[in-house]
Amino acid sequence: VWIMAYTTIDDPSAYFKVQIYTGNYDTNNVTFNDTDTNMQPDIVWAKDRSDGSWHTIADSVRGAGSTHAANSDAAATTETTYLTAFNSNGFTVGANNGTNEDGESNVAWCWKESADAGLDIIDYDGNGSNRDISHNLSAVPKLIIVKEYSHNTNWAVYHHTQGNTNFLKLNAAAANEDTDNWQDTTPTSSVFSLGSGGQTNNSGRDYIAYVFAEKQGYSKFGQYTGNVNTDGIFIYLGFSPAFFMFAETGNAEGFFIYDNKRSDSGGGNPNDQYFAVSSAAAEASGVAVDFVSNGVKLRANNGHINEGSYCYVAFAEAPFVNSSGVPNNAR
Repeated sequence: VWIMAYTTIDDPSAYFKVQIYTGNYDTNNVTFNDTDTNMQPDIVWAKDRSDGSWHTIADSVRGAGSTHAANSDAAATTETTYLTAFNSNGFTVGANNGTNEDGESNVAWCWKESADAGLDIIDYDGNGSNRDISHNLSAVPKLIIVKEYSHNTNWAVYHHTQGNTNFLKLNAAAANEDTDNWQDTTPTSSVFSLGSGGQTNNSGRDYIAYVFAEKQGYSKFGQYTGNVNTDGIFIYLGFSPAFFMFAETGNAEGFFIYDNKRSDSGGGNPNDQYFAVSSAAAEASGVAVDFVSNGVKLRANNGHINEGSYCYVAFAEAPFVNSSGVPNNAR
């Protein structure tokens, strides 16, 4: 029996959106087309669905013209056409074949920076020594994603289920690695700690950190163990997901992403379109999950999703039960 969880965020679309858009190789003002609250994004992660283009990420702290790729260790580049503006209800891309190839379908995952929603974006300079970095979440971060953007360096992912001695690489199909990236210290409600690890704190280097705290009914950063069973397993989240990213932590599989807008059934179940984050390849299909009112049902025993131990990152489309006690409808 699941405990019915209330939420502090009744409308997740005020802080996170999934947007499908068609490229035009020209100035392309992409407007969020859901019917809920307008949102000016602070992180836009865009990917061409059918082409071998990079996973392009831009944030409002570094500015729209500075982008880097989730599937690469490359330093940030100044690409003036990849993302040109963060708008009050969307974003603008320019004439390029990465985020705006003419006639191509693209997906963008977009977050708004807000302590209420558990996201802080922090730009800092590395110093090579043990140190603490302040954040403004007033809650303990459960997920931290760091990229050195001035040089070629792997993305470092701290996930609380893996402990403070380990990190995962967002850009590579790699298992957990022991590291001094986090000073073997668990984050607190005011700071996260860095050691001398090269992925997070090289002296004289520039870093961006996306720092997330869990918000009940809106975000969940947990773990599950696969059962190698074609019936799969159920992962309770407390909400109907819009975004589900996961990685097997003991094997070199890397991160994979499903969302609520891409599937052969037009956004419904079975949800069988996914990306491998470590690859520039087009979206793949054939390994399905179900997004339901309170979590995710795995429908396959494929090795990348239901074989070993996994950590996951999930954001909501709708809470299972809102702050007034009204339950979410099943899909």
